[in-house]
Amino acid sequence: MAVKTVSILGCTGSVGRSTVALLDAASPGEFEVVALVAGRDVAGLAEQARRLRPQVAVLADPSAAPALEAALAGSGIAHACGPEAVLAAARLPAAWTMAAIVGAAGLEPTLAALSRGGTLALANKEALVCAGHLVLAEAAASGATILPVDSEHNAIFQALDARDPSVVEKIVLTASGGPFRLFTPEQMAAVTVEQALKHPVWSMGSKISIDSATMMNKGLELIEAARIFAMPEERIEVLVHPQSTVHGMVQYADGSVLAQLGSPDMRTPIAHALAWPRRMAVGVPRLDLVTLGRLEFYAPDTRRFPALRLAREALRAGPGATTILNAANEAAVGLFLQRRLGFLGIAEVVEETLSALGSPAVPDLKAVLALDAAARQDATARAARRAA
Repeated sequence: MAVKTVSILGCTGSVGRSTVALLDAASPGEFEVVALVAGRDVAGLAEQARRLRPQVAVLADPSAAPALEAALAGSGIAHACGPEAVLAAARLPAAWTMAAIVGAAGLEPTLAALSRGGTLALANKEALVCAGHLVLAEAAASGATILPVDSEHNAIFQALDARDPSVVEKIVLTASGGPFRLFTPEQMAAVTVEQALKHPVWSMGSKISIDSATMMNKGLELIEAARIFAMPEERIEVLVHPQSTVHGMVQYADGSVLAQLGSPDMRTPIAHALAWPRRMAVGVPRLDLVTLGRLEFYAPDTRRFPALRLAREALRAGPGATTILNAANEAAVGLFLQRRLGFLGIAEVVEETLSALGSPAVPDLKAVLALDAAARQDATARAARRAA
């Protein structure tokens, strides 16, 4: 079997580290690493680079150049820093690329990787949320294949009969419900950063953990599902499933419901995308249904978690609105993590920004980036007025 060349964009984040763990466990000669790209984690990138021996190791932070130079001294591994270096690394020929840079910062590297074709494993949901039309157009133009890596979208991908979409009645995304599923409004108003970062099931980065706590993560995933599966918003259902065992379901015209189940471990969907169209052995905990005992499902409470409603409204409004939704949410989450905005204020600021900016046209990348910046500025100003 030929060696598969791979690049990892966002290699030191939670998804990136899981991808690296799979490469570490693979048979010698099965994979060859082309590029490792991280944000500002010098030590993490250097440690991975010395193990995996990529052609190039890159940090997005240009000020980290001296530290990266020192960390890789004597290794013989090419390295670079800065936004242009990230894009250059993303464009290097690789058969398979993991796109796992969190937030809108991952949009341009994702487009750069798609421009050369190949297979893109997409873990950066924000790219499809803030500029889905551009991402899908780039993939069509280059002939690239996009494989979803989010556990829910990967589950739908596995259960979906893509040969005849007309027989699909709906797709179902599941959500753990986050740490505050049973909180009263008074308790949610007093939520601290530390509480919000403690997800009951998954181990994730800080931004995604907060999105899960507000259920905005599921709203973003709903938008991503609509675009990657070309599914109308009204045919996408979200169910709260505290066990996080059923990751996604597809209901068909004959009444059949196909579900994908597995232990809540990101190595499973990553491995599916890495080996696709084959499957590879992965040492994740096996699902024991007897021990599990039961599977519970609940309708989400959109009054307690308005982010889901906001995501549906933005999706119906158009691409400009989803760009604003994503940017305002990233800004609001950042301010919450800095303790400059209350937990309930996150969704409130996003809703106010959406109302103020509407859904302007975003025909190209320049327009997307300009609207993204405007939404961040608006959301930040609104949060500041709340704190005043």
